[in-house]
Amino acid sequence: HYIVIVKRNTKKLSTQLKSLPWQQIPLQDRTRTTGHGRCEIRRLKVCTVNNLLFPGARQALQIVRRRVNRTTGKVSLKTIYAVTSLAAEQAPPARVAQLIRGHWTVEALHHVRDVTFAEDASQLRSGNAPQAMATYRNLAIGALRLAGVRNIAAGLRRTARDQTRTLTHLGLT
Repeated sequence: HYIVIVKRNTKKLSTQLKSLPWQQIPLQDRTRTTGHGRCEIRRLKVCTVNNLLFPGARQALQIVRRRVNRTTGKVSLKTIYAVTSLAAEQAPPARVAQLIRGHWTVEALHHVRDVTFAEDASQLRSGNAPQAMATYRNLAIGALRLAGVRNIAAGLRRTARDQTRTLTHLGLT
């Protein structure tokens, strides 16, 4: 099964999702979180679909995120659409909300890999090299996280200054 966030580069699917009768669908889940200097409220609406321009899609999702920067008071509102192959019986709205939050966790790892390791700029494109490098990057991130490092870039710089620190992070000394 899958949950896919629909972005602007899929114009027909995006248009199809936006045209669903969201105004008539009741709010089905609401979560509120604080962190990173902001307060965020996520509202979720889900509807069963049969004929979307995405193979196997069983439900369409509308997520409205309202963020308030606690320092400046600036409010931002963003609507995100997604599709899932999970039927309503398999994933009611509260479960879908959990799965989507899990998706953001994966995105956070990709963000660290791209920003800290410049993964998207990598010239490795053939053979096993891209997968091997992704594995090494994940190993480095995981070892630093297990060692309690919150800022991966700072942890990498600190570890690079002492050859024995890498072995300590991996539990080899």
